[in-house]
Amino acid sequence: MTKMLREGEEADAEVTWEDQQNINAFSKLNGRLEALDEIYQEKKKEKEYLEDLTQELELADEDESVKYRIGDAYVSITLDEANERITAENSELSTELDGITSKMETINKEMAKLKAILYGKFGKSINLEK
Repeated sequence: MTKMLREGEEADAEVTWEDQQNINAFSKLNGRLEALDEIYQEKKKEKEYLEDLTQELELADEDESVKYRIGDAYVSITLDEANERITAENSELSTELDGITSKMETINKEMAKLKAILYGKFGKSINLEK
């Protein structure tokens, strides 16, 4: 019979195969969450750069060509073309950020379920925090 522990109680429970599978699943989810968080932060920073660039281009003359980075090269394009490309990239980044956020929320929900199970059985004997 499984007994739920109160907060603050320590367990002297044996780790079953199922418990070990839950611990492993939590660990994998935690690793994925950290990797997604790194990607999210990079994309967020890139989006901020694009927003700054948009503000800078508002100050530029419409007749001037601007240097725009494509891959490792810079090419001269018109201001309108640059604004179109930036808008498209910004939209794409927003979509990617939304997707990453959704994945992170799903992982957090799964981790919360596993935390409840594992803390319920092991109490303070297990640490599932970062």
